Amino acid sequence: MKVLTLALLLSITVAKPSQPVRQPSGEVQKPAKGGRWYFAASGHAIYCYGPVMTLPMADGNLQKVATFCREGKTVVPLKD
Repeated sequence: MKVLTLALLLSITVAKPSQPVRQPSGEVQKPAKGGRWYFAASGHAIYCYGPVMTLPMADGNLQKVATFCREGKTVVPLKD
């Protein structure tokens, strides 16, 4: 009886399911396709994935901005 119990315990521990392969997250992931380079108002080139929008500024003027850019920037003012 002890041999049967021992054999049963060993067969349960051997039959473990395999662990799923972990994928890295965060900045290691591939960037989304379909982006475009823009010239930011700061004088630098920036790569953005979202659409270009025109937003009202506090003084009443309109500002063109690129959306969803690299480095986690959501909105970047563009140079006209």
